[in-house]
Amino acid sequence: MSVEGKSDATAVHTEDRPPSITSSTGSAARGLLDGELLAKDVRPAAERKLVRTLDFRLLPTIILIFIMNYIDRVAVTAARLKGLEQDLGLTDIQYETVLAVLYASYVPAQIPSNMCRPSYYIPLCVVLWGLTSALTGVAKDYAGILVARVFVGLPEAAFYPGAIFLLSRWYTRQELAFRSAILYGGLLISNAFGSLMAAGILSNMEGKMGIRAWRWLFYIEGAITIVIGLLAIYLLPDYPHNTRWLSPAQRRLAQVRLAEDAGEADEDSATESAFTGLIMALKDPKVPIFALMTCSQLLGLSFVNFFPTIAGTLGFSTTVTLLIAAPPWILATIVCCLNAWHAVILAYIIGTTTMSISGRYFAMFLMACGYAGFALTLVWVSNAVPRPPAKRSAAMGIVNGFGNLGNLIGSYVWKSSWGPDYHPSMFIGIAALGFATVLAFVIRTILVRQNRQLEREEIAYMTGAGRERIEEAARLEGITFEEALQRKQGFRYLL
Repeated sequence: MSVEGKSDATAVHTEDRPPSITSSTGSAARGLLDGELLAKDVRPAAERKLVRTLDFRLLPTIILIFIMNYIDRVAVTAARLKGLEQDLGLTDIQYETVLAVLYASYVPAQIPSNMCRPSYYIPLCVVLWGLTSALTGVAKDYAGILVARVFVGLPEAAFYPGAIFLLSRWYTRQELAFRSAILYGGLLISNAFGSLMAAGILSNMEGKMGIRAWRWLFYIEGAITIVIGLLAIYLLPDYPHNTRWLSPAQRRLAQVRLAEDAGEADEDSATESAFTGLIMALKDPKVPIFALMTCSQLLGLSFVNFFPTIAGTLGFSTTVTLLIAAPPWILATIVCCLNAWHAVILAYIIGTTTMSISGRYFAMFLMACGYAGFALTLVWVSNAVPRPPAKRSAAMGIVNGFGNLGNLIGSYVWKSSWGPDYHPSMFIGIAALGFATVLAFVIRTILVRQNRQLEREEIAYMTGAGRERIEEAARLEGITFEEALQRKQGFRYLL
């Protein structure tokens, strides 16, 4: 163990000394102060306080941004109900391209979005996509709205994989699953909020100041997003080692928690750059399977971009259509942790067998609830590719980026010429989700095999980056390298 590691170890074992001892100058004193929350008698309360701080600051900010992320993205589907296509002279294929082009810019920007400082990068992107979304309201023709959608997709790409990666740098694996489900609940409820907000704007703002209601929809929602982005600069943390609004002792505790969870420090070694992490992720066979599975999932779930249109097949007015589109997403938020995409398959089967209002509206509830099954996909990626952080970051960007090709393809699946029953669209969705289920089983089989391999291996010695991370974990926790290695041997992938 290094001298620094011994110093820190001493700090951990002398935490119960009086404050006068820890107030002396020098690196040893700083080590004592940094480790003051690691003592057995104070750590449980300090850890609960830290998690509570994250739950009341980090998580709500991310959820609020997430809500506006999807509201801004799907605003065009609500605007369609109030004359967007007619005012801009869009054909059916042009409207589908307007939806698809967002993902054309969204997909390639996923990977670099995880390689920047989150407390500045994410808020900047929020402000930019809010501004661009607002400017969508000034579009005069097909070319104008196409350009606007491209520049909405670019900054939006930063958010979802970046948010999950940021959460994975603060919460343990067990904590992350529940928090990510809450985060994804924000996506689901955003569909309800978006529909209700759109209903209010589209029904009350028509002709105000000589401006069409669908243009007001973009102006108002974009302005709200810009304000939230500015607030996020002060609310979002960076990483456990450099967050401004935590004390040194809290930062140390945050690092120790994650080191104990994985058996090694949640930090990249000196040789592990973002590019190195990208190469490592591309070489991991689980990553392309996850990417293909996510693409197939999102293709099967592409109805979300056409939900108001699907609700419109029930035959009600624009305002009523948007209002009845909200309850399915409220229910979906409640069951987010309980359901999976098998509900969507059942919904598609119902949708292909009846055109009754009650039957198809019930199917819409199942569709919304089934969308909740996608909630933990990136969390599973985070658990299946846990270390080093550079690899995890790149893997999440690759999976979410390639996966959103499913949304791009899905933009052309729900053709108006296939309505109002949309049977071909639903058959495509059933096939895509069935394929995703098979790939999920393949990934689970790989992880089971890797866990068995970990059980068989007796790690006697580690070199290079692996040893460096375990040494860092030992330094943070104030234990020996052998003790940290024993904890590392207890690590298993979550299935």
